[in-house]
Amino acid sequence: MYGALWRVLPGPWWLRLLILLLAAAAVVYALFFYVFPVVGLWLTPEEVTVE
Repeated sequence: MYGALWRVLPGPWWLRLLILLLAAAAVVYALFFYVFPVVGLWLTPEEVTVE
């Protein structure tokens, strides 16, 4: 999968690496600001007290 993605991207290796890093940063941003808050509403932790 990674090899196919690497071959599809245009440009020299450093441009491909930059594109992949930006895409990974976009995925992490989307997870933290859109996906995790929604999932957090569904998975409410139980009330637990530790003595």
